[in-house]
Amino acid sequence: MSAQTDNFSHPEFAIEIEGLSKTYKPSGNAEPKVALSNVDLKIPRGSLFGLLGPNGAGKSTMINIMAGLVIKTAGTVKIWDMDIDTDGRNAKAAIGIVPQELNIDPFFTPREALEIQAGMYGVKKSERQTEEILKTIGLWDKRDSYARTLSGGMRRRMLIGKAMVHNPPILVLDEPTAGVDIELRQQLWENVVELNKRGTTVLLTTHYLEEAEELCDRIAIINHGQVVAHDEKKRLLGRLDAKTVKLSVKESMDRVPDTLKHLDPAISTDMDGLTWLTISYRPSNINAGDIIQAVNAASLSILDLTTEETDLEDIFLQLTSSKTGAVDKRDEQAA
Repeated sequence: MSAQTDNFSHPEFAIEIEGLSKTYKPSGNAEPKVALSNVDLKIPRGSLFGLLGPNGAGKSTMINIMAGLVIKTAGTVKIWDMDIDTDGRNAKAAIGIVPQELNIDPFFTPREALEIQAGMYGVKKSERQTEEILKTIGLWDKRDSYARTLSGGMRRRMLIGKAMVHNPPILVLDEPTAGVDIELRQQLWENVVELNKRGTTVLLTTHYLEEAEELCDRIAIINHGQVVAHDEKKRLLGRLDAKTVKLSVKESMDRVPDTLKHLDPAISTDMDGLTWLTISYRPSNINAGDIIQAVNAASLSILDLTTEETDLEDIFLQLTSSKTGAVDKRDEQAA
């Protein structure tokens, strides 16, 4: 069966997950393992969505349930508005999954691998887009080279190509840049961003948080089998009420002026002998302008100023450091 994107409807959400749970049966004397616990998650159509979490958080289990490789314990999963239980064949046709493992046949060329994959999905020869896909993923010049001769990055791109042969509206990338060098990683992301611009919904899991922060428009963080955050990237980054401002001043000092003690600045001297004040503050209580005014009021001359904004790593560490994995009520509302 050919699963061309144009043949699908256009639902509001590419993926809808409600009450999803998975408990693995115990082995020997071990306790049952809860991989997912009552997960709710909606991924908007057309988004470049980041699913983040530490090892063992439940990301791969969720993806394997979507792919039909793992049987869920409870809950519902809809892919492109098709339930995996009642319309499993079409639901699977609407998604292309790039696994973490480089599971390729070393004796096939990229062209052959894509052609075989397309045939397995029932894509008619007249409808196959092998040449276009190979050009999109940057493997056209290697189309007739055996897979065993390709670099790790090229093999990773070939897996992305295999996931695209049936033109699915959803592409799932499970740690796609693991073990890939910086240059090839950049090429991969350029390909992924271009696919997203063309309308493909992309679900990405990665341990490279800077990648998710740069690429994704919406992010969910999962920990201990529960979604602990789910929001637009900008709103998610704005949640951590903490910023840092560093000011270089003309005057030398060995102690904090009394008028600045309420800001609790740290004093340091750089290699050029310049004095720096580092002040951490909560934007909800005070703003950077008030800090600058306080420094000026202390008769200090500001030479330079830098600020440090919250990044995704700060949010990630804050939300995954708790062993309870409790869901933030704001996340439930945002979802």
